[in-house]
Amino acid sequence: MANILICDDERDIVSALKIYLSSEGYTLFEAYTGREALEVVKKHDIHLILMDIMMPEMDGISATAKLRETCNVPIILLTAKSEDTDKVLGLNMGADDYITKPFNPMEVLARVRSQLRRYTSLGGMEQKPNRIVIGGIALDDDTKTVTVDGEPVSLTPIEYNILLLLMRHPGRVYSSAQIYEKVWNESAFGSEGAVAVHIRHLREKLEINPSEPRYLKVVWGLGYKMEPNN
Repeated sequence: MANILICDDERDIVSALKIYLSSEGYTLFEAYTGREALEVVKKHDIHLILMDIMMPEMDGISATAKLRETCNVPIILLTAKSEDTDKVLGLNMGADDYITKPFNPMEVLARVRSQLRRYTSLGGMEQKPNRIVIGGIALDDDTKTVTVDGEPVSLTPIEYNILLLLMRHPGRVYSSAQIYEKVWNESAFGSEGAVAVHIRHLREKLEINPSEPRYLKVVWGLGYKMEPNN
C-alpha cells in the first residue's frame, strides 16, 4: 500500500485529510512546513504528497521545486480559490495536480487514486519482488533465504533486513541513521555504529574478499549501498 505525505501548516486540515485517506489503508505521514516535508521524504519511501501552497519557513511551491530535483513522486497542491496564479506556478514547477479548499472528500480520494495509478503504471512506484537477484546474490523474501553463487548463507534477522533494504534499492545510498530507523523501526539516537557492525558481518558472509567488497559498498561520509552492476 502507498505511503502518503500530508503537508499543511493548519493541523485541522492535516487531521481531516488523514480521516479521508485512512479508510483506504494508506500509510500516512505528516509535515507542517515545506522544510519538514523535505526531511520526511529523505527518511521514508513516499509515493504521493499532498502539499499546501501557503506555509511558513518554505512554501509549497518552493518545496515542490526542491523535491523535483531528486524525486518524481506525484505532488498534489492544496490551494485556496484565490491562489490561481500560484496554482499555475506550482504546476510549472512540477506539481501534478491541485485540489481547492474546502475539500470534497470524494474528490480528494479520486485524485489521490488517479495519481497513484499513473505513478504505478509508469513504473515510478517501486514494486517489491519476492525474489531479488544481484550478481551471485539471490534473496527470496517468501522463504527468507539467501544464497551466494548457489550456496545458502545463514543470516541473522537484522542482517537479512539490512540486505533486503539495500537489494530492493540497488545503487541508492542509505546513511547509517536511515538504515537503523528502517530496520530497527526506531529513532537512531547515536546507535548508527550498530549498522557498521552488521554491515561488516554481512560482508564476511557475502563477499569473496570482505576488505574489497564487490556488492556492499561504502560511500564515504554518506552511507552504504548495494552495487547494482554485478
